[in-house]
Amino acid sequence: MAMNGDLLTISLDDVLDWIARREKTGILYLYRRSTQKQLAFRSGRLYSSWSNDPRENLGQILIRFGFISEQDLFTALLKQEKEGRLLGGILVAEGVLTEEQLKRALNTKAEDVIYDLFLWPDGRFEFKEGVPKDAMVGIDMDTRLVMQEGMHRLREWQRVRLRLPSSEVTFIVGATAYETDDPHERKILSLAANGKTLGAIALEIRHPEFETALLIEGLMDRGALIPSETKADEGVDPVGAISALLTVAEQWTKDRRYDAAIEAYEQVLALDGINQTAKKGLMSVAEARKQEQVARLVPLEKVPVLKMGSVALTKEKFDSHEGFVLSRINGQWNVQSILKLCPMPELDALNIFARLLDRGVIELQ
Repeated sequence: MAMNGDLLTISLDDVLDWIARREKTGILYLYRRSTQKQLAFRSGRLYSSWSNDPRENLGQILIRFGFISEQDLFTALLKQEKEGRLLGGILVAEGVLTEEQLKRALNTKAEDVIYDLFLWPDGRFEFKEGVPKDAMVGIDMDTRLVMQEGMHRLREWQRVRLRLPSSEVTFIVGATAYETDDPHERKILSLAANGKTLGAIALEIRHPEFETALLIEGLMDRGALIPSETKADEGVDPVGAISALLTVAEQWTKDRRYDAAIEAYEQVLALDGINQTAKKGLMSVAEARKQEQVARLVPLEKVPVLKMGSVALTKEKFDSHEGFVLSRINGQWNVQSILKLCPMPELDALNIFARLLDRGVIELQ
C-alpha cells in the first residue's frame, strides 16, 4: 500500500498520526525543493532516517559531538567508497567510535531529520509499505512523542520568526561579543562578522536552522548580535546549490576541464566549509591532472624496451613494483597492455615507467 500527497493539504502531523495509529511498517519519503528525506518505521515506531541535507549527515553529527575528527571522517569515507560498508560500522571497527556514541549520534540524526520537517512550509510526501533495510544500529522512537516535540518546535519557530523572519538575515556583531568564552558562540560570532546569513551559519556549524536560531537569539538578548539586513529568501536552496555544483564539478572532471572543476568544488566549500565530497573531489581532480601529465610522458601506445644490458641491470636497485614492471617488458607489449597486467593503480604503474625512463633503464619505441 502507498499513500502520497502535498504537505499543504495533509499536514505532517496527520501523516505521522496515521502511521502510528495503524502501526505501519515502511518508508516515508519527503521532498522540498532539492532536499530529500526518508523516515523508516516499524510497527508505527521510527527506527531509521536519511537526509541529503549536509547538516543532517551522520559524519557531521559525529564531528559536532566531538566523537571523531574531520580527518577521521575523511579517512572513513574513502574506505567506505572502496568497501561499500556503512560509515558507522567502519568507524566502530577501526576503534575510532564506540557503539554507544554511534547510537547517540543516530538518535540525534533522526531527531534532526524529523524535527526539521515540522518547520517546512510546504513539500510533498509518499509512504510505501514494506520492510526497509536495517540500519546497522537501529533506533526506536515513539512516533507520538516525536509528534508532540515537533509541534512544540513549530510553535517556538513561529515565535523566533518574529525576530528572525528569514534564513537570509545577516548580523552586526555587538559590543558585548568579546564577553563570551564559549568556543561554539565564538564560531557563530566569527561567521556573523564575515557576513554569513542565518542559513549559512547553520550549514557551517552543522546544526539545524531551528537550533541555530535559538543560539543566535540568545546572543541577540545579550547584545552580542544585532540583526542587520534581511534578504528575501524566496528560492534559497543551499542543498540544491551544493548538489548542482557537485554534479557540474564531477562532469567537468570527466571532461578534463580541471580548472573549472576546482572552481566548482571551491564554491561548494564556500557554502559548506567541511563538505567531504568536495574535498574528495579536489583530490580526484589533482590525481586526474597528475595522471594526464604522466600519460603525456608515457604514451600508452608506445612499446617499452630495455636500454640496459643484463649486467648493468644487476647493478641497479629496483623495488618490487619496479621489478614487476620490468619483468613484463618484452619488446612487444605496449604500455597499455602492461598496465592491464599490473596489480597496482594505473597512476602508480605509469609513474614507474616515468622513473625508469628518467633513469635511462628503458626507452619507448
